[in-house]
Amino acid sequence: MRQNVRTILLILVSTVSVALWGQSRIDCNAVESRILKHAVHYCVYLPPSYDGGTREQPALTYPVLYFLHGLGDNERTLFNSGGWTLIDDLRQQHKIGEFLIAAPEGGRTFYINSADGSVRYSDFFLREFMPLIEAKYRVARGRSHRAVSGISMGGYGALRFAFAYPDLFSAVSAQSAALMTESPQELDKALHSGSSLGKLLGTVFGDPINVRHWNEDDPFVLARKHSEALHGLAIYFNCGQEDNYGFEKGAAALHKQLEEEGVKHEYRPYPGDHSLAYFLSHFDEVIEFHSRAFGLK
Repeated sequence: MRQNVRTILLILVSTVSVALWGQSRIDCNAVESRILKHAVHYCVYLPPSYDGGTREQPALTYPVLYFLHGLGDNERTLFNSGGWTLIDDLRQQHKIGEFLIAAPEGGRTFYINSADGSVRYSDFFLREFMPLIEAKYRVARGRSHRAVSGISMGGYGALRFAFAYPDLFSAVSAQSAALMTESPQELDKALHSGSSLGKLLGTVFGDPINVRHWNEDDPFVLARKHSEALHGLAIYFNCGQEDNYGFEKGAAALHKQLEEEGVKHEYRPYPGDHSLAYFLSHFDEVIEFHSRAFGLK
């Protein structure tokens, strides 16, 4: 009888351990930024095995994908909108390996330093946020274990970070990136038209648009400037061909430029608009792309 009870207890403990091991979780917190002079919220997706590890089998380290949200969204949007479930489903189907996803609050910054220097988001991301994530969590060290992704405004930010700092990231992806093919002079007209996009551009890029600042952050200019270094970068991007803001033109232009420069990349033009439904319908490709780029699947 005592042996049977012991066996039942072992089975129950094993069942609980498997259940705990099989669950991912989202860790949300905030960092007090000295550069931005305010708190910045963030969330980190931790895969099922993150909380494991024993004396016999030490805890693992993981690659990290930095995810940049779109305009009007926040650090929780990806995980609250169905992205968390989608990631877990891909893992359960053995289509991806395990890695962390760190999503910072980006506000309306385009993830760059503003033209007037009043908001230094790029400096915050590189000097404070990335070091925090890679010290606080068990992140594997080095460029090969670090990637960046984003949607819309975040897609612009992701491409800009990867193209400006190809020594820091091994892979980049973007969905419906806010890539604008107009010149700064042409965009000035939008800025003074009273449109919401124009007002946003003025806040970030200057009014009138600061041409030097624009070119320093323009993904097209950066891709051309660092074309040789981009040969060692895994690149994926897609865009709906009925994009509400016309960003499909920017995606096609980037595809053409990278082709002309001989930079290997994956470009996927799909039917669809600029919406959450579009992003989620192709988000599995993004996650699978990064899993492969990390050498996990």
